[in-house]
Amino acid sequence: MVISMKEVTTIPIGPQHPALIEPEYLKVSVDGETIVDVDINLGYIHRGIEGLMQKKNYVQDIYVAERVCGICSGSHTVAYSQAVENLIELEIPERAKYIRTIILELERLHSHLLWAGVAGYEIGIDTIFMSAWKDREYIMDLLEAISGNRVNYGMSTIGGVRRDVSKDIVPKIEKVMGVIEKRADYYANVFLSDNVILARTKGIGRFGHTDAEKFSAVGPVARACGIEYDIRKDGYAAYGDVEWEPVMARGGDVQAKVIVRLGELKVSASIIKQCLSKMPAGDIKAKAPVAIPENEAVSRVEAPRGELFYYARSNGSDKPERVRIRTPTYSNILTLKPALIGQQLADLPIIVAAIDPCFACTDRVALVDTRKDEEKVVDASYFRKIERR
Repeated sequence: MVISMKEVTTIPIGPQHPALIEPEYLKVSVDGETIVDVDINLGYIHRGIEGLMQKKNYVQDIYVAERVCGICSGSHTVAYSQAVENLIELEIPERAKYIRTIILELERLHSHLLWAGVAGYEIGIDTIFMSAWKDREYIMDLLEAISGNRVNYGMSTIGGVRRDVSKDIVPKIEKVMGVIEKRADYYANVFLSDNVILARTKGIGRFGHTDAEKFSAVGPVARACGIEYDIRKDGYAAYGDVEWEPVMARGGDVQAKVIVRLGELKVSASIIKQCLSKMPAGDIKAKAPVAIPENEAVSRVEAPRGELFYYARSNGSDKPERVRIRTPTYSNILTLKPALIGQQLADLPIIVAAIDPCFACTDRVALVDTRKDEEKVVDASYFRKIERR
């Protein structure tokens, strides 16, 4: 279909929009109700996390990394801790690996249940939102019982973990995992049988294997397109010691992403139960030096949204020379363009929500001096000068 430019209307979605909590700007071009083009603009919530990490010492940076994202804070601390451990080639105790795995999978459960609730809300079915978030509370209670906190747990540290998982809490964790497995079946049945939900998910926001590879999709977004890519298969933490397989789907539409995430609820519950039964006794932390010899290393973790990548470079001091973070949304955000083009405007909220975006952890900034064609590093004083102009 050939569309005349006179027929195209541009609609701004954001930066502030009631359907999307974090600020971003989607410049959507529509012909009637059909989306024909979309321009994705970020950069409204840049916090200077990477620059701050170069000013703090290695231990302080654990808590900076933890605040990159409130939903997957545990993934960030594990990824950062692994990067520093790789700098000094430090092997952490086996028990610490199992505890890290339990925390990471509890975090995946609460993230996917949060997403299921948001998906129901975007479709217009608030019952799903309330039910999923009620079940999520069981997971948040477990995280609080283990770590003392519901959001930023402060569990992972350089060399292992800060707290143990006591024997007293094991029966409670196992009981909740049994509940979650049953509820996962319930949500899968609802999402895959309700005619209203099927009309809003099946065939909506579709993009295929080729587009997923082209735009470097990761996590559930990639696996929903038939790409078997899950960093947990690398065997970090205790993932190499338990039995599990990635959840796969095909088609790349919203329904495929639903299938992957709801399927992963049962996989995560199984991994946690195996870790509890196999977890060895012993120390939970190995001693690490304060100053790190000059080196560079990378670390990868399968966060709930997909591959989380950390790069760290040391210079012999107690502060990193450089920390670079690539979050899953940073990779997945470009898939919104092929997913949105050709779809109805009313389906935009659920298509965007289907990649489970986190714009706050995605935003980066680099200033380029066009006269010199090079990056220009600036500090807060530079922006204050701009404000005074």
